[in-house]
Amino acid sequence: METRSAACSCGQLRIEVRGEPRGVGVCHCLACQRRTGSAFAALASFTPPYQVTGEATEYVRQGDQGARFRFRFCPTCGTNLFHTEEGFEARSVSVALGAFDDQADLPPPQVSVYDSRRHPWVQLSPDAQVFDRDPG
Repeated sequence: METRSAACSCGQLRIEVRGEPRGVGVCHCLACQRRTGSAFAALASFTPPYQVTGEATEYVRQGDQGARFRFRFCPTCGTNLFHTEEGFEARSVSVALGAFDDQADLPPPQVSVYDSRRHPWVQLSPDAQVFDRDPG
């Protein structure tokens, strides 16, 4: 089974995941735009187990549908490396696409969430599944 590693900018916080991603997606909500400092967040979701090394700072945010997301940041460089949804930690972990050591074999995003907030210059794959808001 293939192992993938991702790290924060300074390398202090790392996560190792196994297997193929459950999915790759982008989120255009304002919270993700603020969190990433970009026009959207790009994430790959993996099934546990996963291994984290280093120290993380956590931030919990409640989504529009009531779900609570626990984001893990590096306390040294501030990189938002991964997050889980409370109550579903045993099902998946989502890792920032740009943090992977090797990004060449990751598929393009198949899902776009909060597409109603997508900047008009952001182009998606024509076969991407699009949701105006959180599909819940």
